[in-house]
Amino acid sequence: MTAGGGSVQRFGPPLALVAALLAAWEAYARTSGVSPFVLPAPSQVLGSLWEFRGEAVRHAVPTIVETVVGFSISITAATLVAIGLDRAVWARRAVEPLLVGSQTVPIVAIAPLMVVWFGFGLLPKVLVVVLVTFFPITIALLDGFASTSAEASDLMRSLGASPGQAFRKVRWPSGLPGFFTGLRISATYGVVAAVIGEYVGATDGLGIWMQLSQRSFRTDLVFAAILLTAVLSIALYAAVVVAERAIIPWWPASRGARLSERVSDSA
Repeated sequence: MTAGGGSVQRFGPPLALVAALLAAWEAYARTSGVSPFVLPAPSQVLGSLWEFRGEAVRHAVPTIVETVVGFSISITAATLVAIGLDRAVWARRAVEPLLVGSQTVPIVAIAPLMVVWFGFGLLPKVLVVVLVTFFPITIALLDGFASTSAEASDLMRSLGASPGQAFRKVRWPSGLPGFFTGLRISATYGVVAAVIGEYVGATDGLGIWMQLSQRSFRTDLVFAAILLTAVLSIALYAAVVVAERAIIPWWPASRGARLSERVSDSA
């Protein structure tokens, strides 16, 4: 199968489904008599987004900065913590329940406290992003380390490799697929976390634009802000996928081969 054919097979069905849903939405909004305040048509949302593109860019930039900074901090911290917990099993047993417990606290309850503690600047939004994205990366990387082949570890020990050498040569490469799985999961949440942080306390950003548009009864602009949030999330996810293909090119290829085998078996 050619690369172009593979792309069509992979992206064709979801794009067709999205196009069908948008067409149905457009038809319903135009023919049902529903007020544009209640449900604007997609064409109206896109037209308003273009008309207010200056405002859209002005509010999107802070959200992008908060997401990128928070995601970068989360990646660094999660990697260091996962490596430390992997090297010290007793520490993992003590810390892992706390990591799981931290995910039971609703982020909408934590975000207002961040604003109270740290004000309306960049820091509280970055911390919200870190809180949301840190856990999936850490747990996925730990699971990746745990998937290391016992035979490979035994071979390194038989060759007289130090624990650090064994980690660099065996455990770290084995952990990379899990690491990127955690990154992909976190990428889908990062932008939304930044918007939630803005929604409870900020002076600009897509969350603030949603609030201002809602108070002005501009439902079309609320949908425009939601559209931008989705586009930024997809862009961050795509960036992670590109990085994964560049750093471990063998893994996405093998994953695609396994998926193709499952589809063939089920056909």
